[in-house]
Amino acid sequence: MNAEILIKNGHVIDPANGVNKKADVLIKGERIAEIAGKIAVPKDKCTVIDAAGKLVTPGLIDIHVHFREPGDEEEETIASGSAAAVAAGFTSVVCMPNTKPPIENETDVEFIHRKGRRARKSYVYAMGSITKGREGVELAEMGFMADAGAVGFTDDGNGVQDAAVMLRALKYASMFNVVVAQHCQDDRIAGNGVMNAGYHSTILGLPGLDALAEEAMLWRDIQLVKKIKHGVRYHVQHISTAGSVELVKAAKKESLPVTCEVTPHHLLLTEEMCGQYDTNYKVNPPLRTKKDIDSLKAAIADGLVDALVTDHAPHLQSEKELEFLTAPFGIASLDCVLGLYVKALIEPKILDWPGLIRLMTEKPAKVIGVDKGTLGIGKAADVTIIDPKAEYVIDTGKFKSKSKNCPYDGWRVSGRAVTTIVGGEIRFQI
Repeated sequence: MNAEILIKNGHVIDPANGVNKKADVLIKGERIAEIAGKIAVPKDKCTVIDAAGKLVTPGLIDIHVHFREPGDEEEETIASGSAAAVAAGFTSVVCMPNTKPPIENETDVEFIHRKGRRARKSYVYAMGSITKGREGVELAEMGFMADAGAVGFTDDGNGVQDAAVMLRALKYASMFNVVVAQHCQDDRIAGNGVMNAGYHSTILGLPGLDALAEEAMLWRDIQLVKKIKHGVRYHVQHISTAGSVELVKAAKKESLPVTCEVTPHHLLLTEEMCGQYDTNYKVNPPLRTKKDIDSLKAAIADGLVDALVTDHAPHLQSEKELEFLTAPFGIASLDCVLGLYVKALIEPKILDWPGLIRLMTEKPAKVIGVDKGTLGIGKAADVTIIDPKAEYVIDTGKFKSKSKNCPYDGWRVSGRAVTTIVGGEIRFQI
């Protein structure tokens, strides 16, 4: 592998440093060495990439993926998931801990990291469980997991139902300056709901999952954050309702340490799409209404959202072929998510490219507290080169992911990664 890479003639977008211009980028070893209008090709051996007509950005970061290892390797592995990630332009991803067994101690965290290093694709981080077994009763070994490099804690897939347990978790995590991320869902309100509660769930004869289940837990957690006040970092995973947007808005107005994320399916798909009982549209939180989508898009435009994620949730075809009531929740979208966000946010002019890149680089890096998401001199050479005009049809048969449970198969989108550089090494190139 060459020690130097020169990316020439590209349009560099680095929101963290306010860069949005045509420039060359020089990488030496594992670091960004120079960004300038014109950089001469070094005399020593150097790989030159012509990025004319392309965007050169910090490596994309997805802070919410499910790679299923350990326990469900037939659905996804860390190797296959990180291969999908790097092909999609992601240089860093964060694995959720709802594996079998869950990630709940330092050995588990080290296992994820070791598997990620062995895959040699995107950089793989891990979040640890808030509670043992993700059962919401007893705190997991949060301190040891933080020492092992866990970038956060969540019982994702389960919301922590007991307010006292959640309060202890927030206090304990604040000692290590690590974020606590919550899947906001009050199970007593949610019941056995499988899609958004309302007219469509009624006519389909399916149990509804009311928006109040998300909003009630989010309101409760914000009160807990207020109680602690100092040192806590709280992150709301995959917000999906207009009510949740208002709660986050109010929390941020009070300058509370609350951040949030949004997924592509909560911006592009509505509850009506469950009408044919297609389980590829079954996801948790469920697909909501057009009003909710409009509210989420307005929140993104107003700067209330801190990260755009995939919530990549691969499943076997045989599982998704079960009836709607029993099929698992989840959409696999890591392979195609950049095009989806272009369709959801850039084409309707809700964001421009610098705004989109900020929510996929600088801001998610801040949520998890890692020194990435920038092309600053001396920073890690994680770089994504994007062709913003590339048009293609999403084909799940070409996914790097092992699973194909994706409702976007056949959609025409634009914008895709053509080169992904991780730590100064070209890990993917079309």
